[in-house]
Amino acid sequence: MISLPRPRRTRGGGSERADSTGPAAPTRRRSRVRAFGLRTRLLAAFLLVAAVSAGTTSALTYREARNALLKTAQDTAVSTFRDQVERTGWRLPVEEEGIEEILRDLARTGKPRPWVVFAEYGSVRASSGENPVSSVITPELRRAATAHRYGSFERVVKDGVPYLTIGMPTVFRTGPDSVLPTGLVLYAVMRLTDEQVNVDALLVAARNGALPGLAVALVPALLAARSVLRPVRELRRAARSMGSGRLDTRIPVRGRDELADLADTFNESAGQLERSVGELREAEARARRFASDVSHELRTPLAGMLAVTEVLDQDADRLDADTAQAVRLVSTETGKLAVLVEDLMEISRFDARAAELNSDEIDVAEAIRKTLQTRHWADDERIRTELPPGIRARLDPRRFDVVIANLVGNALRHGGAPVTVLLRTGANSSGTLVVEVADRGPGIPAAALPHIFDRFYKADAARTRSPGSGLGLAITLENVNLHDGTIRAGNLPGGGAVFTVEIPLRAEEADR
Repeated sequence: MISLPRPRRTRGGGSERADSTGPAAPTRRRSRVRAFGLRTRLLAAFLLVAAVSAGTTSALTYREARNALLKTAQDTAVSTFRDQVERTGWRLPVEEEGIEEILRDLARTGKPRPWVVFAEYGSVRASSGENPVSSVITPELRRAATAHRYGSFERVVKDGVPYLTIGMPTVFRTGPDSVLPTGLVLYAVMRLTDEQVNVDALLVAARNGALPGLAVALVPALLAARSVLRPVRELRRAARSMGSGRLDTRIPVRGRDELADLADTFNESAGQLERSVGELREAEARARRFASDVSHELRTPLAGMLAVTEVLDQDADRLDADTAQAVRLVSTETGKLAVLVEDLMEISRFDARAAELNSDEIDVAEAIRKTLQTRHWADDERIRTELPPGIRARLDPRRFDVVIANLVGNALRHGGAPVTVLLRTGANSSGTLVVEVADRGPGIPAAALPHIFDRFYKADAARTRSPGSGLGLAITLENVNLHDGTIRAGNLPGGGAVFTVEIPLRAEEADR
């Protein structure tokens, strides 16, 4: 009697490498990362986590159910085929005519559905079907079935149809633990069509179960995004409010999470900032009041000192040389002190927002000529002018006079002759008055350009004494700003400094 040992999985036959029943993974193209809002990024992250979780759960469930389904059919077929082969008596040598009927009997008893049974014995090939040789049985299965006495099985796909193939060698049992191969190998081939239908149904169920899960996950995603974005929006509004000057802005603190800590930290920082700014404003107000009070207090004694120095200047020629030199020095320094006091009072008015603009339509070229004549610069050979007639603008004559006088005086003191005063209109459609004051001196050092309009700034740190008050360009800047204009300082390509004033033209008709 030929006995058949229990088959085992071989390296090639029992592995999943030949199983192609599962769906092919789709190829996904990576899209370019684009910048989205915080709400979109939060929703995308939440849905991504939900999709990964649902996909992983569905994939694991599908895999386990699929393996269980296929394993049940596989184990049933292998066990039944083994039992049927063991019950069959074989006569050797095998003859093709007698074996076909035995193979048909084996095929009819197949479970869980009928098989097609093939036999290979030397050159003999027989089957229970029409073809003696199967195209589904792979060379790997043949090698495994002949090399191992326990047999093997394999799942393969042929023309899109899944099959289970089982290969079992028959042996002579020569002892309790020893066998001798007979050379006869039997193969059973069974379609897995029904199992494939069930596997496809599992895949559809897993996919259909994941999609509603993502839709349901959108609701908590929106709620989570709202809970995160609401404090962020409040923080943005509060920061914008503080940027506009409302330093008493605070954020309501809700809960005890990290966002609540952020709101609490913002409120503490806002409170400290409000206190610091309040102290700075009080200190600035005290400084402005001090400068204004000192300037006012100095005006009266300076007026008397100026009157005395004028009398002394008239009698200086009748005094001895040393006394006359001392009298002229006192007179010069008193004049500088008077200019400084007037400039300090002017700056104090700008700081206190008390400076007013009394505009009138004027001929700009004529206003510049009057400024030069008043300072006795009209006939100065060091000054050249390009003042085309017909340019009219609404300006404050007194403040525009200060602007021109300060720029020309600064060029004469620190620049080099000739000093050019150029008047023109801008090329833009809105209309701009442009005044350029340029000199041929050494120019402005690059390090001094950003600070040229600062109060009391000195480009030369070693220069302790200055012919002016040190506030002329600062007052010029304030007067230009009062006209809604701009002023720039720079250097000419050929050498020398240039100051450019641009003030919007305001025709009288525009104000009517």
